[in-house]
Amino acid sequence: MATHEDLRTRVRSELGDRLQPFRDTIRGTGDVVQYELSANNVTGAEVLHISGGSQTTLSTPADYVLDELNGILDLTQPLALDALLLVSGASYGLFSNAELDIYINDAVAQHNRGRTISTRYRDSNGFIRYDEVPVGVENLPPEEDALVVLLATTEAMWALSTDAATDINVQTSDGTSVDRGQRFAQIQTQIGMLTERYKTLCEKLGVGLYSIEVTNLRRVSRTTGRLVPIFREREYDDHTLPQRVLPAIGPGHQNDDESGVPSPMYGGWGI
Repeated sequence: MATHEDLRTRVRSELGDRLQPFRDTIRGTGDVVQYELSANNVTGAEVLHISGGSQTTLSTPADYVLDELNGILDLTQPLALDALLLVSGASYGLFSNAELDIYINDAVAQHNRGRTISTRYRDSNGFIRYDEVPVGVENLPPEEDALVVLLATTEAMWALSTDAATDINVQTSDGTSVDRGQRFAQIQTQIGMLTERYKTLCEKLGVGLYSIEVTNLRRVSRTTGRLVPIFREREYDDHTLPQRVLPAIGPGHQNDDESGVPSPMYGGWGI
């Protein structure tokens, strides 16, 4: 069973966003407290202070604050003249862990929308009961890990596509041409391929956003004009109370009369 970290690793593999080490050496001037590192999306950073032949490992937030997303190091006090800071760690080229977690959480919520796992058991009184547990990362079937990874990768690619959409082609006076719009077109092509892969697997496994669903039509009573309630199907030995099913109809799903003019009924009284 995959964990959230396993899904994040697989998404990075799909994106080609692998961990890259970096090492920066900073020399103090005596009056600067903010330094820009050579990498963004920093993780596992270590800051070593060297002065007068002695080495000290700095800690956060007592000695410094690191903006991991933008790669900016803020010291609590200026670095002394000719003192050295050795900043080492690793970074990702595209997304930070926090950004990828957003896409993974969205993918899990969309893929498992409304799904539950039924567990049949016998209670202390000897009656057969059914426990309904929502499907999440912790109980996602192993064969569906790839589907969540594909959906999360697609969400991340859409973010890259939005960034690439602002690029414009460059044409210089000496005839040099740079087709910057090609990046946007390639990302859109990749999104289409990932979506098709996800759709095909969903249809074959019968899960996810493209699974085939069977729904019940609501009947309207001819005597009252009201919808006849429907209830969720139950197993033969499930003796719990009936559970109402409320399909997506009503306000927000049709053209409602918002004029406020009452309709005559019951002897002229209107609502």
